[in-house]
Amino acid sequence: MDKNDVILRVSNLTVELDDKLILENVSFDLHAHETLVILGPNGAGKTVLLRSLLGLLPFRGRVEWRAGTRIGYVPQRIPLNRELPVTVGDFFELRKARRSDVPALLSRVGITDPDFPRKPLGLLSSGQFQRVLIAWALMNDPNVLLFDEPTAGIDVAGEDTIHKLLQRARSESGFSMILVTHDLSTVYSEATHVLCIGHGATCYGAPSEILDPDVLRSVYGSDAKFYRHSHG
Repeated sequence: MDKNDVILRVSNLTVELDDKLILENVSFDLHAHETLVILGPNGAGKTVLLRSLLGLLPFRGRVEWRAGTRIGYVPQRIPLNRELPVTVGDFFELRKARRSDVPALLSRVGITDPDFPRKPLGLLSSGQFQRVLIAWALMNDPNVLLFDEPTAGIDVAGEDTIHKLLQRARSESGFSMILVTHDLSTVYSEATHVLCIGHGATCYGAPSEILDPDVLRSVYGSDAKFYRHSHG
């Protein structure tokens, strides 16, 4: 890869929270138009890594974003008060979006119902809310999208839809993506590179290098079983 294509360079990133070591000496690069999939068991520090990249948590080491990089972020499981008197349109206005622009923003994630902006946010299904969050993250036309567990709490049909939306958005906009997941099958359809963290081990490389039983055993602590599954 051309070093000028490096959007993000992480060197020896170490994170301690409440005197507990969460991540140690994590290093990787993210290039233009790449998708980096971060794998690991629950509690391995995947979300902590994303929050550190965003500067939301203290860390040691180096996190170097290319100047001018615009970042979109879709967090995992935002608590949603079902009684909150906020519509979808209101939600977008919190980021200074004009009400007239909301339908176009929603159409990027496959929502074309003209009445949708008037729906109460608290009444959306998990899949609808995830689409809204993706549209929210794409508002500033990011160079990089950080996505934490994109299909958590969504049924299988919804999972396929979310992945197809991401693939389409990437093909249209060409952004790079860091995708946090515990779903090994996602690597086949999404990843150009893989970062594994867990059980004190870290590995980084191409999917052909990472999807090896010995490598996965060092990360997951046991034989990891997975199946090749295309999200279409």
